[in-house]
Amino acid sequence: MEGGAAARGSAASGPGLAFELRIPFPSSSLAQIALGSLAPDPEPRKEGISKELDVTEDVLQVRWRADEARILRVSISSFLEHLSMVVETMDLFGPPVA
Repeated sequence: MEGGAAARGSAASGPGLAFELRIPFPSSSLAQIALGSLAPDPEPRKEGISKELDVTEDVLQVRWRADEARILRVSISSFLEHLSMVVETMDLFGPPVA
């Protein structure tokens, strides 16, 4: 993807922690491919964290809720590693053929 993906995140306080990340893609089909590649990965730890992914137009949105900052940090870090691999693969193989 030319220009790379930009992301915006925000942290919220309250009961637990929340973090949202929005990653724009060049097209909605690439955002859907990223969703399909990243959504099957469940959180290794079932308790204390949740992650939701969806796509709106050409933007992949990821929302986390966690009980502890450490758990949230590890989950986000792991997700970003997987996202990087997905984006590199998209760049290597080019856009989907219609």
